[in-house]
Amino acid sequence: MQTPDPRTATDGDVEVLLVLVEGDLPAPAYAHPGDAGADLVTRVDAVVPPSGRLTVPTGVRIALPAGYAAFVHPRSGLARRHGLTVLNAPGTVDAGYRGEIEVTLHNTDPTTPVVLHRGDRIAQLVVQRVERARFVRAERLPGSHRGDGGFGSSGGWHGAVDGAARGAVEGAGDGPAQP
Repeated sequence: MQTPDPRTATDGDVEVLLVLVEGDLPAPAYAHPGDAGADLVTRVDAVVPPSGRLTVPTGVRIALPAGYAAFVHPRSGLARRHGLTVLNAPGTVDAGYRGEIEVTLHNTDPTTPVVLHRGDRIAQLVVQRVERARFVRAERLPGSHRGDGGFGSSGGWHGAVDGAARGAVEGAGDGPAQP
């Protein structure tokens, strides 16, 4: 008979210990069954200036089991409607961190500030099992289909270019822009 994993609740969910810095704010919660991310809220009123960034506290401290990490992701609705995103997305919360989770937000809108009120949902917290790697030095790496192809090497985007811009793009050549 297999011994149950003490890191998981009886229903298979990972048990994460939680301390709320201020008890009147909601704990991270999933909006719908099957959601990957639990909503995090801001603990303070804040204004993220146009094209600016601001780090806001969430009022949440957690203790993750060993072998897990939490990742702070942007909320898609805030990104679409207001241009608000998480600057270092996803932000990583390691299992050993016990401080308050803070989120560095970035307002991509160049003209309109984003006004946040205490309790507004600002990000999502995704808890995942993570592996630890043992890095082994090697003189060279084995070959692969991709090789050392990096940024953009797989193609797939040709960009939308209107008629006026097409001539400029076609005449630009492959070299750097000239003054």
